[in-house]
Amino acid sequence: MIYRRALRYYRPFWGQTLLGLLLTLCGIGLNLLKPWPLKFIVDHVLPAGGTGWRGWSTHEALLILCAALVVIQLLWGVANWLSNFLFVKVGLQALLKLRTDLYAYLQSLSLKYHDAQRSSDSSFRVAYDSQSIQTIYNKGFTNIFTSVVTLLGVFVIMVQMDWRLTLLSLAVVPLIVGAIYYYASRIRQQSTTIQEQESAVLAQAQEGLSSVRMVHAFGREEWEVGQFQRRAQQSLLANMRLTLTNVNSALVISTLMVLGTAAMYYLGALHVLDGTLTLGSLLVFSAYLLMLYQPLESLTYTVWAMEGAAAGAQRCFEVLDRADDVVDRREAVAIARTSGAIHFEGVEFSYGPEQPVLRRLDLAIEPNHIVGIVGGTGAGKSTLLSLVPRFYDPTQGRVTLDGRDVRQITKKSLRAQIAIVLQDTLLFSTTVRENIAYGRPGATDREIEEAARRAQAHEFICAMPHGYKSPVGERGGHLSVGQRQRIGMARAFLKNAPILLLDEPTSALDPTTEAAIMETIKELMQGRTTLLVTHRLATIHGVHTIVVLEQGRVVEQGTGPELLARRGVYAKLYAAGNYPS
Repeated sequence: MIYRRALRYYRPFWGQTLLGLLLTLCGIGLNLLKPWPLKFIVDHVLPAGGTGWRGWSTHEALLILCAALVVIQLLWGVANWLSNFLFVKVGLQALLKLRTDLYAYLQSLSLKYHDAQRSSDSSFRVAYDSQSIQTIYNKGFTNIFTSVVTLLGVFVIMVQMDWRLTLLSLAVVPLIVGAIYYYASRIRQQSTTIQEQESAVLAQAQEGLSSVRMVHAFGREEWEVGQFQRRAQQSLLANMRLTLTNVNSALVISTLMVLGTAAMYYLGALHVLDGTLTLGSLLVFSAYLLMLYQPLESLTYTVWAMEGAAAGAQRCFEVLDRADDVVDRREAVAIARTSGAIHFEGVEFSYGPEQPVLRRLDLAIEPNHIVGIVGGTGAGKSTLLSLVPRFYDPTQGRVTLDGRDVRQITKKSLRAQIAIVLQDTLLFSTTVRENIAYGRPGATDREIEEAARRAQAHEFICAMPHGYKSPVGERGGHLSVGQRQRIGMARAFLKNAPILLLDEPTSALDPTTEAAIMETIKELMQGRTTLLVTHRLATIHGVHTIVVLEQGRVVEQGTGPELLARRGVYAKLYAAGNYPS
């Protein structure tokens, strides 16, 4: 099943594959001709002595037969080179297709999948497990084709030369096949374990290196190295087990082949002694026996390579078979623009059976209104925001936009109506310009610059060595937290979406920077339906509506002064922050 599915990736390239197979057939035919010049030399030219052979002198006959061997080898080399080039090219094209499909599907899967999956494991599947598709083709399909055709050709020739020697030589084949079958299942299991252990090593390295500041701050370098060494040791042991299996199987199979070869030499020598077989024919038969055993040995390693590749392919197909729980419905329509009216109607959501987050939540947000969402840790604030762009879908109930269920709107057009600024603005390892234009790749330099000015980012960008072409470093490491936030806001200004989602945009900032950023946020919120999640109640006390969440429910709703007058949950949160009333 895995192999059949893997080969589907080669359908677009069957023309190149067919040409490669034809060249392989030519190469096999030429390879089968290689022993015959030696046979003619041993059986005809040498016994004739100085009298020559077929009208040629001895020297001429030797020269012609040796030249024939060179020509055969040269033609075989050309055919083999061309077929190998085509097969490698096709394998790489299929690898590119699988990697692209895998990465694209990972990008389309909902956050629920990525929340449960380590990003390093997904990266390992895209970068390394995907290479199995090339192994299955280049070391699997093509090797099997070449080996099977060679076996059939060699078998036919050997039977015609001496059927008894042929049957004796093939007596060990059932034992070889049994050994291949015995070791194949072990190799697949051990290869799967290696893939998982290597993925764990990558995850440990990625986590430790991405947190290197924290490691240094707490002096945990030795502990991190110990953790990595433990993971690497487990990978080493898994590789050693696979190596031992390969070595043991190779020893068993090579021994069986030597037994078959020794038996053939014994019986063949007796045939030469009693005159039923010429010495040249025995030499040719020996060459063909080698050609017979080489494909068998090649098939052995091919089976093991394919079993190892099957483990990687299975991990790729596990992702591609994963159902996306946030998909566009058939009746979903694309919208061009929205007024920004958002309603939550009886919304429930849970990350798992035992993890309810939102409970029968009802909330109406009018167009161009600014709504602050507050509550304790785990109240469901960020989850509520995530339902609007369909990062998740409600377990029950529905979220509507302008009266239409967001599940009836295509994800692409829905998200085009939304700009998001998070607590930790994510920047890509590219230039400032490309990061600002991420939501609108076709934006002009003038538009990008204007967005940066409105986000009060233009001044510090111009002070950078290359201005808007300056790289920001991995995850924006060359910029301060406040600068990263301004880049994120410039991105939102440039997108100019009618809905704005702000999730703790100032929580990581010092009071001075926070005050400056809030001035930018106030401008950004103008004329947009805005949902602002924050713990800093003073920053939202004057917005149109404040919604207080507790254990996934709306427990209070109103303006800041109204909620303070009620002396309820909001008033307690406000007092806990020591804000002046």
